[in-house]
Amino acid sequence: MSEVSGERERALQAGGEGRVALVTGAASGIGRATAQLLADRGLSVAAADLDAAASPDDEQMVPFEVDVADERSVAALAEAVTERCGVPEVIVNCAGWDETHAFIDTSRPFWERVVAINLLGVVAVTHAFLARMIERGRGGRIVNVASDAGRVGSSGEAVYAGAKGGVIAFTKSLARETAKHGITANAVCPGPTDTPLFRAQPQRLQEALERAVPMRRLGTPADVAAAIAFFASAEAGYVTGQVLSVSGGLTMAG
Repeated sequence: MSEVSGERERALQAGGEGRVALVTGAASGIGRATAQLLADRGLSVAAADLDAAASPDDEQMVPFEVDVADERSVAALAEAVTERCGVPEVIVNCAGWDETHAFIDTSRPFWERVVAINLLGVVAVTHAFLARMIERGRGGRIVNVASDAGRVGSSGEAVYAGAKGGVIAFTKSLARETAKHGITANAVCPGPTDTPLFRAQPQRLQEALERAVPMRRLGTPADVAAAIAFFASAEAGYVTGQVLSVSGGLTMAG
């Protein structure tokens, strides 16, 4: 490890003290669990969501409102977080949205919303903060929440799966560009997880997915948050461009 790389990794100390993390989608589900876990580990968390008032109430967190599908809202978030909290060393792109429909029954407004939130939102938030992270020169962690749908496909979620597949490819490409700056980029792919988004699906589909998981239970937001926290940690300093499925064994493809 070079002297510069060593300094970067020491800055990303395992204890988390003094580090700032941005988590989008922090008001519920996986984003909320992740924000809370990072705060519990000593990071100061900028908890960003469309519903900022619903973010966890924790002295380690500062709530911010953002619509990741709106470029101006994302730009305003970057300014507000930097001014109030400093430049984040950890970016977790967790905001997402979908509805289950047969592809043939969908139309362009639905496609555009799915892609705007799930793919372009990740791109926009990352772009808004990346130059600041590079300029600061302390390295960093970017963790993008994709989905197993983006790895293996999912009936009733064709456009969502396409968007999440894009997140995976974006993450790998970003990892190649940012490695020289000491910034890692990795993707976490949840399988069926007990979140408000999952519970919005038809009951029959929920039950079928739960039965299909070899561990015979749904994932929890905490299960996924633990994987995200690993990629955000100092211990993951030599891990970049990787895709980790958290699915109870539902998908095992490489």
